[in-house]
Amino acid sequence: MKKLLVLVMAAAIVAGLSACQGGKKVTGDKGEKSAPNQLTQKEKEEGWVLLFDGKTTTGWRGNNRPDFPKGWEVVDGTLHCKGSGQGEAGANDGGDILYDKQFSNFRLKLEWKVAPGGNSGIFYLGKEVKDWPIYKTAPEMQVLDNERHPDARAGKNGNRMAGSLYDLIPAKPQNTKPAGEWNSVEIEVYKGSVWHRQNGETVLEYHLWTDDWNKLVAGSKFPELNPDWANVPKSGVIALQDHGDDVWFRNIKILEVK
Repeated sequence: MKKLLVLVMAAAIVAGLSACQGGKKVTGDKGEKSAPNQLTQKEKEEGWVLLFDGKTTTGWRGNNRPDFPKGWEVVDGTLHCKGSGQGEAGANDGGDILYDKQFSNFRLKLEWKVAPGGNSGIFYLGKEVKDWPIYKTAPEMQVLDNERHPDARAGKNGNRMAGSLYDLIPAKPQNTKPAGEWNSVEIEVYKGSVWHRQNGETVLEYHLWTDDWNKLVAGSKFPELNPDWANVPKSGVIALQDHGDDVWFRNIKILEVK
């Protein structure tokens, strides 16, 4: 009986220790979890850089303009596009914003959320052309309230739903969170290969400048907007879209790959 009691007590102690250890979630990043708009120690060691400090618009400006549009604001640690209430037709001194540096090979991470019915996008490898919006030169990772916005039902096979390469390749699995909740994304570009990751999963992969890429673009709406659209630049800007709806971005960080 004494031996049995000792064994039971030992098991209880082990279980208690396990429970205490389980109370601290191991994230795989040395147990670190950074506050919004900050880098973990591991990210600093790897060379990640914040593109948004959560307080100012430093580094950001409007597309084809030197200033930062009044249709955007920094609020509660986010870059917020103020919805016009009229979608794309709204005029609120907005427009797309971009980070004033060009990138080639990189991993871009950020978080976004939209208001109910919201629409926006994340552009990369874009070029500024006078009087042109960024979408005429840049691939776009779609940002959308899939439940309410009609774009989710447009296009082909869901290629306008959140996380998709807009109007070209659908995000699979479709794992977007509802309007008002934060989604984490990563866009990785390396020597023409591109990956979209959403909420921890790779949702698509494609390869620029290949025959498959050229065929894909030829069957889309983009050649009508820009006959040279398929010839995506090897380096370009990162931009966030003003689609006339409320959308928030934070934790914008990048790791350049040499």
